Amino acid sequence: MKKLSSYIVLILVGLIFVGTTEASSPKKMNKEAVLRAAEDLKWEQLAGAPPGVMSVMLWGDNTKGAYGGFTKFPASFKAPLHYHTDATKIVVIKGAYTYNGKKYGPGSYVSVPAGLQHESGGVEDSESIFFIEQSGKFDLNIIEPSNGKK
Repeated sequence: MKKLSSYIVLILVGLIFVGTTEASSPKKMNKEAVLRAAEDLKWEQLAGAPPGVMSVMLWGDNTKGAYGGFTKFPASFKAPLHYHTDATKIVVIKGAYTYNGKKYGPGSYVSVPAGLQHESGGVEDSESIFFIEQSGKFDLNIIEPSNGKK
């Protein structure tokens, strides 16, 4: 019985060692640098967004899941009251990101939790560009205004 207990302890120690080694080893990562010059970016209409809102995906696919990329609002763009299914993280690069009427200029960071209703937009006199990252696919769930009718 002692011999069996010794084998069990040995096996458990081995499993723990293998598990901690696996957990501490670096994940397989791309060993190449990813470099994208601004002049080489190909802006496209952001699927699911109002006309004129453009995007460039840097990683992931915003129609399928997690992603990160640049978004561009045309001058005077304003999105109506809406929410996103997943949290949104934004860093303003050019112009401003307007959140519920307050403008955040270049270098500003905005983090909007999933499901939080808000209005957003750019600025009146120029386009606005920002980096955006979401843990799920992009969506724009518009909140229809209540007109008092039932």
